[in-house]
Amino acid sequence: MDPGCYEVAPGVHRVPLQMPGDGLGAVNVYALETEDGLALIDGGWRVDTTFDEMERALLHIGHSTEQIHDIYVTHVHRDHYTFAIELRRRHGSRVHLGVAEADGLAAVSALGSNVPTDSLHELRRAGAPLLADTVEVMTAAEPFYPSDWEEPDHWLTAGPLRIGRHALDVVHTPGHTKGHMVFHDAQQGLLFSGDHVLPTITPSIGFELGEWDLPLGRYLESLNRLLERPDSQLLPAHGDPAPSVHLRVEELLAHHDRRFLAMHDALVSLGPATATAVADAVTWTRRERPFSTLDPFNQMIATCETLAHLDTLVDRGRLTVRRRRDDRDVFSVV
Repeated sequence: MDPGCYEVAPGVHRVPLQMPGDGLGAVNVYALETEDGLALIDGGWRVDTTFDEMERALLHIGHSTEQIHDIYVTHVHRDHYTFAIELRRRHGSRVHLGVAEADGLAAVSALGSNVPTDSLHELRRAGAPLLADTVEVMTAAEPFYPSDWEEPDHWLTAGPLRIGRHALDVVHTPGHTKGHMVFHDAQQGLLFSGDHVLPTITPSIGFELGEWDLPLGRYLESLNRLLERPDSQLLPAHGDPAPSVHLRVEELLAHHDRRFLAMHDALVSLGPATATAVADAVTWTRRERPFSTLDPFNQMIATCETLAHLDTLVDRGRLTVRRRRDDRDVFSVV
């Protein structure tokens, strides 16, 4: 999607903000017109070009960044949160974030770097200590700005929320992160889904700071929760809008069923094995790429997702797990 401002519903505009150097290309910020100016759902990633890009986009609808009074952030990843903090610094915009993101935000601030320490711990549990060391060196070299990670003005909880003409439900959808929220306007048939439901890819699972707490199990529960709500237009944080949330949720659930089967079958062939061995035995992305062709960061994502699937199969009684003396987990088929 080219930069600009695109109306997706009356008074609702999609603003794709570029993500330099990131394979996703852009993050969608949604501008909602209100009596007092504009409210945003998601903030974007603060890089050198983001402010000017947002200003140019809002000119298309006769607004400016000065008119942004509130920003409702779906989750605490940097491509959603950090530009919200910049807009508050410049214009006093109020920033809102799910309360279950508080521990993750505090951990980022306390760590003072981009190193995903908890994901590195999971890599070592998965039997990939050299990959963990590689990712640690890579991420430690990235610039880190403590001011990007200041606390929000308000911690969101699940429940009703009024933004201008929109009577929204704030819905807690853990999985991608512990405090991920989606915003559902059932009356107008709009679901601002953040990274919880994406139109062409699956969100990463298990890439966050904080205790590992069966993230894929929580994600699948959250997907099923959306099927209990009225179907709506999907307004995702990455990619184009789609006409049906339910259709995409059903596709995502079927995808994860296939991944469970693929990883179970890999363990049948391998015998007792680590998550790293299973990750290497299955293919990745829509292009069915071998694990060895992924760069180190995406190998980390793939390994954590493999762990998430295997841990869920253990929870379901399909696999067993044994902790070795070197702290690696070895999984076996029941």
